[in-house]
Amino acid sequence: MRPSALVARVSAALGSAAEARTLVAHALGTEPARLPLAPDATPAQIDRLDALVGRRHAGEPVQHLTGEAFFRTVRVAVGPGVFVPRPETEVMTGWALDRLAEGNTAVPRVVELCAGSGAISLALVTERPGLDAHAVEFSADAVGYLRRNLAGTGVTVAHGDMADAFGELDGTVDLVIANPPYVPVGHWADMPADVRDHDPLEALVSGEDGLDAMRVVARVAARLLRPGGWVCAEHAEVQERSAPEVFVRHGGFVRVRDERDLLGRPRFVTAVRAGRMAP
Repeated sequence: MRPSALVARVSAALGSAAEARTLVAHALGTEPARLPLAPDATPAQIDRLDALVGRRHAGEPVQHLTGEAFFRTVRVAVGPGVFVPRPETEVMTGWALDRLAEGNTAVPRVVELCAGSGAISLALVTERPGLDAHAVEFSADAVGYLRRNLAGTGVTVAHGDMADAFGELDGTVDLVIANPPYVPVGHWADMPADVRDHDPLEALVSGEDGLDAMRVVARVAARLLRPGGWVCAEHAEVQERSAPEVFVRHGGFVRVRDERDLLGRPRFVTAVRAGRMAP
């Protein structure tokens, strides 16, 4: 069967042309962009595709089926036990790259907290070579993906609690970036089933108001950042006011503001570490 016919069939079954192209390409062992050049599918490849479609119907994320996720200019290995990076986080990563481009540090130092798969760190060092980059993740399952995805990049990977990570870097970091868990525990049941069933709980839920991890991010960023250094951290739409308030209440930051994603939704808070810059 021609790949185009398979895409049409799977698209009708799943209601998504994008997912259909991804799964057909994966079953055929090619890239989605190269599907028009691919030969007719073999019976074994069609059987493999049908199995993938069945698993997708059962709720498995496409990224788990293919074992990878695309993020800005990079792709990362993902699977059970690690949070799948979302397109919304790409905007925050772009914001961070803009701040790094504006700086005058020869080798900017960056720390990613709650690093998960390492998609943010990988995008940063790929699009801005020469960073002194560090990433920390608490989950034993997720840190395996983190190490795999950042192998050979020069990023320092740590397995542990972000609360006391990288103490040797205190006061020297130019930018701290994080996509922490931010779902209030009472809203867990309202999450889509594919999220509840396949994304790790500890990567999503963070206390009664969803901001327990954000408070830790603020404390750690205040410890790590040099005066004038930046922090950015993703949050839920409904936390447009409460997430920035975490950094205001901390007292160690200035220029606290909230930023929006490509759809105009409140998405991440940014702030600058207060204090006098070294001469």
